[in-house]
Amino acid sequence: MVLVSNRAGVSEFRERIRGMAGLAVFGLLILLGRMMQLQIFDGAKYRREAQENILRVIYVPSTRGIIRDTHGRVIAANRPTYNVYVVPRWISRRMDEVYPKLAEYLGLTRDERDRLEARIRSVDGRRRDQYILVRPDIDRETLAILDTHRDELHGVSVIAVPLRTYPFGTLAAHALGYINEVSAEDLESHPGEDYRAGDRMGRMGVERAWESILRGRRGWVRVDRDHRGVILSTRDEIAQFGPDRRQDPVPGRDLVLSLDMELMRSTERAFAQRGHPSGAVAVVNVRTGGVLALYSRPSLDPNEMTMGVSLPRLRELSDPRGLRPLVDRSIYEMYPPGSTFKPFTAVAALNAGLLDPSETMRCDGFIVRGRRRFRCAHGHIHGRVDLLSALIQSCNVYFFQVGETAQMNRIARAAFDFGLGRRTGIGINSEASGFIPTREWYARAYPGQWRLGFTLNTAIGQQSTRTTVLQLALSYAALANGGTLYVPQLIQRVTAPDGHVLQEFPPTVRRRVDVNEAQLQLIDRALRGVVGDPRGTAHSVDMPEVALAGKTGTAQVSRSTREGDDPRRSQDHAWFAGFAPAENPEIAIVVLVEHGGSGGAEAAPVAAQIVRDYFTRVRTGAPIESVARANARASRERQRVGRVAPHRGRH
Repeated sequence: MVLVSNRAGVSEFRERIRGMAGLAVFGLLILLGRMMQLQIFDGAKYRREAQENILRVIYVPSTRGIIRDTHGRVIAANRPTYNVYVVPRWISRRMDEVYPKLAEYLGLTRDERDRLEARIRSVDGRRRDQYILVRPDIDRETLAILDTHRDELHGVSVIAVPLRTYPFGTLAAHALGYINEVSAEDLESHPGEDYRAGDRMGRMGVERAWESILRGRRGWVRVDRDHRGVILSTRDEIAQFGPDRRQDPVPGRDLVLSLDMELMRSTERAFAQRGHPSGAVAVVNVRTGGVLALYSRPSLDPNEMTMGVSLPRLRELSDPRGLRPLVDRSIYEMYPPGSTFKPFTAVAALNAGLLDPSETMRCDGFIVRGRRRFRCAHGHIHGRVDLLSALIQSCNVYFFQVGETAQMNRIARAAFDFGLGRRTGIGINSEASGFIPTREWYARAYPGQWRLGFTLNTAIGQQSTRTTVLQLALSYAALANGGTLYVPQLIQRVTAPDGHVLQEFPPTVRRRVDVNEAQLQLIDRALRGVVGDPRGTAHSVDMPEVALAGKTGTAQVSRSTREGDDPRRSQDHAWFAGFAPAENPEIAIVVLVEHGGSGGAEAAPVAAQIVRDYFTRVRTGAPIESVARANARASRERQRVGRVAPHRGRH
């Protein structure tokens, strides 16, 4: 019995040994499998994570493309700036030691210190390991101080960032635009376009429309860091990194515009010297559609907008009761064109064979239709006038009768043919389409209330008729060049940073207007007479330097104003639309003086000065003086004359 019991015990012991051995083998197999997973299958993943613990990716911004005017003048450039960043997690560990030094070196006031410290401490979550901007665009002295004491400033970094600058300030600001920092909404609306918090993007004008060309592509570099977040890699080491540790940024491409900044400077001076607070100008090449000047007054400073404006300042810029400098009056605002529309009414009647240009009509200062009197402007009585003299003297009564004969839809078709009532296709900002009414539109807008007065007012560019300054400039260019309507050209070419031309944009014809050449010559004679004939409404600006042709316009506006509104808003808009030289046109120009009153008295002198400057100074390369410089020179001249006059009297 004892023998049997011992054998059973040995057998049980062996079973346990085998079980334990099997369990050990099973554990080893699991351990081996886990090791294989970590070392072989997931090895690359964990190696990357280990590297991330000692490496930090720094994104290197690309250089935004430069923008130049038609003569190569730089109008949007980049300058190097140095921004100060901190990593909240690392600086917070030694806040009492590091932060007072940082605040001292940056020259922060007590209030600035408290606000910045509260901001750093309030950062939570994953953002505690990310850079946050502390001070942008520090000066060279501050940069030198921070560089000298960098070993004391754990978690603080100074990073070079290019800053967009606009050397011409407010000139061409609406056409050129500006850039500023992307918002959270921008990041959501541009997925997959590699925008990150802190990036900047175009907000207006060319900067916005050509963002993808100007922007370039960011680069990156993986640098070594220690446990405090301090970067250990030197510049020499970074320069030797391969493609797995470094990718260089790709700079944006450059743009050359058709704008001439000297002509823009002349336009600014012409407005400022006459004291007009608001208005717009468009100057285009009649043979190509190239936009030489696109001016909106008042303007904004793109340098201010790029750095960021405060909420009170933004409210001031956007105040609807003010002059609204954010609004582009050259292509966004629509205005009744007034008498500058009369040539298109004439074309409509001539093309239909409904008007004999030599036939005269009598103007007694008004005509009566129904129970209404339709008057000539300012109560003028012109007597008997034909088409030529009616355009020269801007006789409303004559064009009331022409419009009555031609009828509204013919007038509308002629206006559409010359590009009015349709967007020009310039491709920047929010361009308005203008508005040319038709009989069908009036039937919908005023059902059962059709009146002949709708047609009569349309014939002289009033009531519901609306146009933009650029539209009118292109339509007058078509009058000047024989009927070719161009798409406005603002971009001449795209170039690489080394100047190599990547793409050029030739002139684009939008339409060739079906109009009789003899009829255009007749309109051309009349527009010359507006300036050259003593009876012309713009004869006061006739000048020996260059022959100017064109048409004045005084567009009526609503006389009602709200309490607090500028009383000037009840005054008429002043227009001049024309081309020069009259005998062989090169440029078309349109000037709008918002609420300026008479077109002949206010808009025509501005246009004449711009045209004179263009042909006598701008085109020949002589620089235009700024308004401030011209006023200072005139003041010095007056002082000199004052000193000289008594000296001469003693002899």
